[in-house]
Amino acid sequence: MIEILKDSILVNINNIKYELPHLWVRDNCACNECRIKETQEKQFLINSIEADVVPDKVIQEKKNLIVYWPDKHVTKLSLEDLEDVNKKRFPKPKFWKKNFQPNYFDWKKFLEDDLIAIEALKSLLISGVFILDKAPSRKNSLEKLSSRLGPIHETLFERIHNVSVDGHVYNVAHTAKALPPHNDFASYTAQPSIQALHMLVNECKGGHSIILDGLSLLKDLQIDHPGHFEILTKFAIPFREFDNENETYAEEPIISLYPSGEIKSFRFSNQLMQMIDPKRKYLKEFYFAYHELCKRINTKHYKASFRLESGQVLIVASHRVLHARESFIPDGKRHLQDAYYVFDNAANNFVLLTNQKKLNR
Repeated sequence: MIEILKDSILVNINNIKYELPHLWVRDNCACNECRIKETQEKQFLINSIEADVVPDKVIQEKKNLIVYWPDKHVTKLSLEDLEDVNKKRFPKPKFWKKNFQPNYFDWKKFLEDDLIAIEALKSLLISGVFILDKAPSRKNSLEKLSSRLGPIHETLFERIHNVSVDGHVYNVAHTAKALPPHNDFASYTAQPSIQALHMLVNECKGGHSIILDGLSLLKDLQIDHPGHFEILTKFAIPFREFDNENETYAEEPIISLYPSGEIKSFRFSNQLMQMIDPKRKYLKEFYFAYHELCKRINTKHYKASFRLESGQVLIVASHRVLHARESFIPDGKRHLQDAYYVFDNAANNFVLLTNQKKLNR
């Protein structure tokens, strides 16, 4: 059944009814005049036609909808494309279960075997974390991960950052003290979304790594205290990180949402949070919400703990997963390097590798 209305087309496909706005149909024409054949980039401009345009005729030919327009243009709309329009590109994130531990993958196989890379990147997309084992204990080895995670996301504080107790101290990470749950560079508006932490050598007692599933925590907070959750999505917080040579500052809410209302990112760094203007509206409400959030962060729930050994690399989706470290005794060498990457690049590499494997079957 096809019916042309004033501003849309009614069509029934496999017993599913669609109402397709005329402008939407015209905007999605895939002919060579409307799209560049080689790249499928759209070159048609919607304002080149009238807003109240109505097709002269619409017919169905096999698996295509053929639409005839008053200006003699013909649109062929694939019904298969219409059915696939909501198909997800990426696997859906899942909450961590009790006693969760990240998946481990071999460093060399991750870099050289596409199937292993697909599984590791899938772990990153689903749980927000994985660990690489048997990595070389050479400085700057994190450069090699760009073939899978995309280019390094540079910050003002070194391309590949060194963390050791005898290094340049500008935050608590460069001491032997416990490092509370956080994600790095809350002081950047465009905060890094993947962090790789490469343990070059770890001879010290203590210092276990801790990771926390922010997605699970925030979902529970939203259910238990919707008012607290809402204010944390709207109340911008000042964050600052600096040393003698660099300064970074941003004012952003702790929780960012997609237009759908789903959680997009979790920005948390208690140590970088700055004084908030006491004249700000809703300050009291924010602090009640922040108190509840911190109480949940500093419990044993939502966490996994392990010792990051020499030659291991912890990789976290830092817009979701917070990381922390227990205190340690500096009775030996402990040298870690970290670098940042862009989650979108890793996610798109997963899609490319998966599609290539499907084509080669």
